Amino acid sequence: MKKIILSMVAVAALSTAGFATVNNQTGCGLGSQIIKDDSSAVMLALQATTNGTSGNQTFGVTSGTSGCKRSQLVLNERAAAFVASNMDQLSREIAIGKGESVETLAELLNVENKAAFASALQANYNAIYANEKADMATVLDNVSTIAG
Repeated sequence: MKKIILSMVAVAALSTAGFATVNNQTGCGLGSQIIKDDSSAVMLALQATTNGTSGNQTFGVTSGTSGCKRSQLVLNERAAAFVASNMDQLSREIAIGKGESVETLAELLNVENKAAFASALQANYNAIYANEKADMATVLDNVSTIAG
């Protein structure tokens, strides 16, 4: 059964590779590189899952590979770009208090104690995402205030 599901995912990924550009909802990484179709929630989920489970998104952000653009700008601008590209994933990880996106954000903000940072974000989730329409600037400002 696992082989059938894996085969179906591979066929879907390969058949959609030429249709669209990498989207900003799932960020950069292997999933965004091989699954180009962002027209449905299923395809977005496949992109995000592949980006997250393959472990290459963090590496790509810091190295400029896997479709990630390595910025030469100041650290806060890099953090802003990262938050903007990973809003949904970051929200989920802050809610559970751990994850690659939280770790990457901690690195971009030069946070030394990543575990304490993740716990503080989780404890202040409602302050960070004060409403459903929280934008990148508000989220980053709230995170920066908490990380202080």
